[in-house]
Amino acid sequence: MSYICHFLFLTPVFLYHVIDKDDSPKVNTKSKVKKRIVVSTVLSTGILFIGLCLVLYVWKKKQQKNIMLTGKMTGNFQRRSNNKDLKEGLELPFFNMDELACATNNFSVSNKVGEGGFGPVYKGTLTDGREIAVKRLSKNSRQGLDEFKNEVKHIVKLQHRNLVRLLGCCIERDETMLVYEFLPNKSLDFFIFDETQSLLLDWPKRYNIISGIARGLLYLHQDSRLRIIHRDLKTSNILLDFEMNPKISDFGLARSFGENETEANTNKVAGTYGYISPEYANHGLYSLKSDVFSYGVLVLEIVSGNRNRGFCHPDHRLNLIGHAWILFKQGRPRELAAESKVKTPYLSEVLRSIHVGLLCVQENPENGPNMSYVVLMLGNEDELPQPKQPGFFTERDLVEASCSSSQSKPPSANGCSISVLEAR
Repeated sequence: MSYICHFLFLTPVFLYHVIDKDDSPKVNTKSKVKKRIVVSTVLSTGILFIGLCLVLYVWKKKQQKNIMLTGKMTGNFQRRSNNKDLKEGLELPFFNMDELACATNNFSVSNKVGEGGFGPVYKGTLTDGREIAVKRLSKNSRQGLDEFKNEVKHIVKLQHRNLVRLLGCCIERDETMLVYEFLPNKSLDFFIFDETQSLLLDWPKRYNIISGIARGLLYLHQDSRLRIIHRDLKTSNILLDFEMNPKISDFGLARSFGENETEANTNKVAGTYGYISPEYANHGLYSLKSDVFSYGVLVLEIVSGNRNRGFCHPDHRLNLIGHAWILFKQGRPRELAAESKVKTPYLSEVLRSIHVGLLCVQENPENGPNMSYVVLMLGNEDELPQPKQPGFFTERDLVEASCSSSQSKPPSANGCSISVLEAR
């Protein structure tokens, strides 16, 4: 800037001397004076114009800098305000960012134990020795703050041995995290769908998992302070503790009912194909029976060791539900559990589980049992009612339901999560 000013100051002087030097003695004084006046006027005007441009340029740069600084301060203030509002609505302990970074070795890859729609999950150890699982909201998460608040809302006051326990959360800087008890045996799908790992789950363990999930759902539907529908019950959302006891997790899609409510309709269908009920996928109608259908699919998967979606059989093109239905009608339900190497002493429990599973996945939700009846059926040896035709028992049913969803989310960690934005 100083160099420019110095140049502009010296330019008229230089030009003046050049003009004065070139003037001939023959030119009269009057002509000289006129020429000098014209040159001086032009130069002064030019210098004034250039100076004005420079002033405007400097002023504009300062304004832009102030705007950027103000915007940054406003953004920080808004983030702090949003964080404050979010924190005020949550009734649980808060962890600070440095504490969780230290516990997870600064969120290192070696501490990462999984990843879902919310974001990555890290194992950590607090200074008091407690092992924790930290679910960190991803920057490009398909979920977000709404799901974060929803999960906290529905799980913060829930206490049941078959539900995962939320210890607290962290809302600091640009980070949003949930902190859970750490369950060392990962999720159910890690075991039952793997040829080697499935050997670790004998029938008593599988039956304990089937019964434990039922008790957890009964608590959500009937005994908790809110009547809660999970809406995304699947094998990857069932975690296992040291003793292989099941714990229902991931309440990001959960919804609660009042005491007199039994069902509701939504414009946004969310869940995982292969587990969602027909009335929910086709019409956006969800109820407690939506979880019952998902539970029935889980039971058939646990018994057989096969996924409902992608199930392949040389004799037909049915999915796992359809395969179980055909075997049941033909009086051969035991064959569904052939790969589980079920021993004779447990045969009655195996057959009862298959029967209960088929009762849960009936096409008409009014025919399906509630979870209190499911727990009762699993716990005694009374005669069971005959199941009627199941819903979504072919892959084509699932594909047609998928096509009817005009917009959908990317696949989740365990199947395809859908989100219909318009009512159908």
